[in-house]
Amino acid sequence: MILFFSFSRQKNQRGSALYARLRRARPSMTRPRLVLASTSPYRRALLERLRLPFEVTKPEVDETPLPDEAPDALALRLAEAKARAQAAQFPDALLIGSDQVAVLDGRPLSKPMTHDNAVRQLRLMRGKEIAFLTGLAVHNAATGRTLSRLVPYHVRFRDFSDDVIERYLRAEQPYDCAGSAKAEGLGIALIAGMRGDDPNALIGLPLIALVDLLNEHGYQVL
Repeated sequence: MILFFSFSRQKNQRGSALYARLRRARPSMTRPRLVLASTSPYRRALLERLRLPFEVTKPEVDETPLPDEAPDALALRLAEAKARAQAAQFPDALLIGSDQVAVLDGRPLSKPMTHDNAVRQLRLMRGKEIAFLTGLAVHNAATGRTLSRLVPYHVRFRDFSDDVIERYLRAEQPYDCAGSAKAEGLGIALIAGMRGDDPNALIGLPLIALVDLLNEHGYQVL
């Protein structure tokens, strides 16, 4: 018993020493910095749900559509431009860019910015289906590689009255939202139905696609 115990103890000591050497020899697997290229509080709140450390930067990008540019091409181009805009400032980071274009009858809807514009938008939208096209891009500043994806989400609005429009706008004032309604807030009362793969896309940051793109860059969320 004594000899067996001594051998077992020596074996465990050798194993522990070998394990320690392997740990010292193994390169440290550190994640790159993660940067959200957007000052939108909605996108920031969505990204926080993944429980990842990240920084925020404001991308300086001209969002003017190109002549005859299709809405889906516009959303993707702006998402990629936002992801790349601050790459020099964060040379070791993965930068996330996102842009959304709301489309009614083939025509893009801009952010209303004023009450009167929002009234006009909602009058056009009632009883109809709107496509919200979200462009998402993740740019690796260290390698120069950009991955992107377009995530559509469709919303069908109720046939509401002018009085409902006024009450809603006075209550929530969604003047910084394309489509003049916040589905994550009281605006849900204006909606008759939704369809799409990721409801987060409607708010501006499709998390399912984001996890996919991060994985493709070698950044494991879990």
